[in-house]
Amino acid sequence: MIDVAVVGLGPAGSHFARRAAAQGYEVVGFERNEVGTPLACSGHVSLDLWDFLPEDAPEKLRQNEISGARFRLAEGERSYPFYKSEPISNVIDRVGLDRLLADLAASAGADIRTEHQVTALEEGPEAVTLTVQGPDGEREVQARLVVGADGPESTVRRELGLPEPEELLVGVLQHVPEPDSSDFVDVSLSVPSFFAWRIPRGEAGVEYGLAAPPTYDVVDHLDSWLESDGATGGERFGGHIPIGPPDRVHSDRAILLGDAAAQTKPFTGGGILYGLRAADIAAETLDPRNPDTAAYESAWRAELGTEIKLGTLIRKGYSFPRPLARLGLRTFSGEIGVHMDEPSSLFSRQALAALFR
Repeated sequence: MIDVAVVGLGPAGSHFARRAAAQGYEVVGFERNEVGTPLACSGHVSLDLWDFLPEDAPEKLRQNEISGARFRLAEGERSYPFYKSEPISNVIDRVGLDRLLADLAASAGADIRTEHQVTALEEGPEAVTLTVQGPDGEREVQARLVVGADGPESTVRRELGLPEPEELLVGVLQHVPEPDSSDFVDVSLSVPSFFAWRIPRGEAGVEYGLAAPPTYDVVDHLDSWLESDGATGGERFGGHIPIGPPDRVHSDRAILLGDAAAQTKPFTGGGILYGLRAADIAAETLDPRNPDTAAYESAWRAELGTEIKLGTLIRKGYSFPRPLARLGLRTFSGEIGVHMDEPSSLFSRQALAALFR
């Protein structure tokens, strides 16, 4: 019997596997595809990412530096800039990040198995039995603890009967190959209850994307936007974005992590940093031989719960009546003192000073 089975090797799953293996536990990570594929989310992240990675990671992964964003309520309307005088975020090689984290987990001693899909789980009092389909057929694996980091439509969540996220948005993005090293992201709040974005990726090109509830035709809107911008070529990706963590993300011998737990920012859908922080909490909280999964639940909510609640309030502002939305953007526009992963920073001394300036 192994100590920990990690299902899904995105950033959160691989980071937990690395931390648990470094503590001496026997860790096996299952990824149904090759690590990093298919791409399903953006690579625009705060500078805090580098705190989780080796010193040489920026030179391997960074594609561009971002110092601000321009917000519009609709195409053709005036924009409202929010910025700092120095970089506040980076655009990264998103696939490269997944692969680097998986490599770090393997270097720490985790057994990384790609093209292995977990199709069923059965939880018992002493272990969880996983049915795994791999290149050599189907087999059963027993683990003292299971970490479900297998994305918005988590098999672990479904098989263990854990509740669903509050909402699943549909996201689509396209990487257009024309280089752009400008340092501003463009955001349009014209998409119902969410937004569209344009991210310059340096020599790697430009990312266009948007997300919305399932009733909205995101593909048609993206096509129209690309046509109006004269942007052509490149690969297209898509997937679901979970918003709103369910009431419970643990059973006796299993936890959910990252997108599987909807540990995402409600106002952007981004989940890389929240997932990494939750993975650290899980690694510090859980002993596979006597897993106190309820303690993990309490700890990650204490760390991220306030930020997620405040992020939900920010998102509600996207649907304000246009005159009120313009007033809000005009009021807060300018140099900012806000951290992109921490809505609570809106109330910091630095943010308030920037507002009154």
